[in-house]
Amino acid sequence: MSLDEVRRDWTRLGADEPLWAVCVDPDKRGGRWDAEEFLATGEEEVAAALARLEELGAAPSPGRALDFGCGAGRLSNALARRFSSVTGVDISAPMLERARELDRSGGRIEFLLNTGPDLHGLPDASVDLVYTDLVLQHLPPEAAAGYLREFARVARPGAALVLGVPERERPTFKGMVFRYAPWPLIRLAQRAVLRYPAPMRMHTWTAERIGAELAAGARAAGRPAPRIVASDEYWGGDHWRHLRHFATVPGEPGGPVGEEPA
Repeated sequence: MSLDEVRRDWTRLGADEPLWAVCVDPDKRGGRWDAEEFLATGEEEVAAALARLEELGAAPSPGRALDFGCGAGRLSNALARRFSSVTGVDISAPMLERARELDRSGGRIEFLLNTGPDLHGLPDASVDLVYTDLVLQHLPPEAAAGYLREFARVARPGAALVLGVPERERPTFKGMVFRYAPWPLIRLAQRAVLRYPAPMRMHTWTAERIGAELAAGARAAGRPAPRIVASDEYWGGDHWRHLRHFATVPGEPGGPVGEEPA
C-alpha cells in the first residue's frame, strides 16, 4: 500500500460521500448527514478533548492548531472557535473542497492539500496543538510513522498533541476478521458487500510505538520529545479498541485554551 493508493481511495470517498466517509454511520449513507449536525459532532469531540487536556494540566496556548487529516473540516471548525488559526491538511482534494464549503470560521482556517510523506509546509516549532483523529490507521504504517515524527518537529515547547487511533482489534468476529483475513478479501467485502465507494484500510498503533516515533522525530529535529501523559479509551464499536492519546512537549504554554480568540 502506498500514499498514492490512499490518495486515490480518499479522493473517491471525498467525491462520493465526504461526510459519511468521515463519520461512518449506516443511517447517513447517500448524503443524509445534515451539515450542521455533522459539524456539531466535531464541536462535541474537541470540547471534550480540550477539557481533558485542562484536567491533565496540559492546556496549550490558543495560538495555532494543526488538524491532520482534516477531511471535510468537522474538527477544524471546532478548533477555530478556540484557536487564533487552524491549519487543516488532507490528502484528498474533494474532501478539502467540501471543507471549504463548510468553513464557519470567518477566515481562521487554512485548508492545505498534502500528498507528500511529510509536512514541509509547516515550519519547525510552529504549532500549539496537533490534533488528529481516526486518520493514522488508514495510512501505510511507514507513512504514519513519518507523520508522527513530523508532529514532534512542528510542535512548539508547551504544545499538546491529541492522537486518536485504534490500539488493537477486539476479540469479536468482526475484530478477528480484520486481524486475520487477507486485505484483498476485506477490500472486496467493503466494495461488493458493504458498497463503500472505496475501501478503508486499517492499521493499529500502540502507545509505545507512537511514543517511539515522536521521540525519534524530536531527536532528528533537535527538539524536546513529546511525552504521552494519558491514553483514554473512547470508541471502537464491536471490532476496534480506539484510544485517544494526550501528549505534551516540555516547555511553558502561552496560556489556557480560550473559548473565542479575539
